[in-house]
Amino acid sequence: MMQGTMMRWMASHGTALKTAVLQKVRLGGSGRSLVVLAQSRFQSSSAAGAPAAGARLEETGFESTTIADILKGKGKSADGSWLWCTTDDTVYDAVQSMTQHNVGALVVVKPGEQKAVAGIITERDYLRKIIVQGRSSKSTKVGDIMTEENKLITVKPNTRVLQAMQLMTDKRIRHIPVIDDTGMVGMVSIGDVVRAVVSEHQQELNRLNAYIQGGY
Repeated sequence: MMQGTMMRWMASHGTALKTAVLQKVRLGGSGRSLVVLAQSRFQSSSAAGAPAAGARLEETGFESTTIADILKGKGKSADGSWLWCTTDDTVYDAVQSMTQHNVGALVVVKPGEQKAVAGIITERDYLRKIIVQGRSSKSTKVGDIMTEENKLITVKPNTRVLQAMQLMTDKRIRHIPVIDDTGMVGMVSIGDVVRAVVSEHQQELNRLNAYIQGGY
């Protein structure tokens, strides 16, 4: 019965355990020894009446990072967290702003209404709709080439980071606006999302190692 319980725990935390094993192997240790340590810790805590490892680990919330966490980490003054232009701005001015702030997209708002999102303009729009078509960026308005609001793909602050990454991958987009009930609250890039996922998996590995070594 103990073996069955242990197998269920390993199945529910297989990814983190596999990562830990691979890390152990890369460091020259024995992957099997890590599994044995995990089993030993599990058995000792169960025998003592302590909560199972699964419950302990789940308290920390594996893969629980949200878009709001990314925005908080970036800060309101960070490049790309809240950069915008209006539909009446020229494409030239919009691209100049992207270059200045080293970002690949700007949220487009209606003139005089900073939270009234009208669409988004990206480097890709500039390339495909201005350069390739031989149009003038100084005489073309952002509203003429932007991706309009009704076609806009967005996320909410409480969207999980992994869900956002899957959405961005499926739709082949690199920037995604964040909108709540009050309107636009920020924007994240695929780079922001990937960094958050890597950080979260590292934290999960650290928690698993701490459990194995007796930190829980």
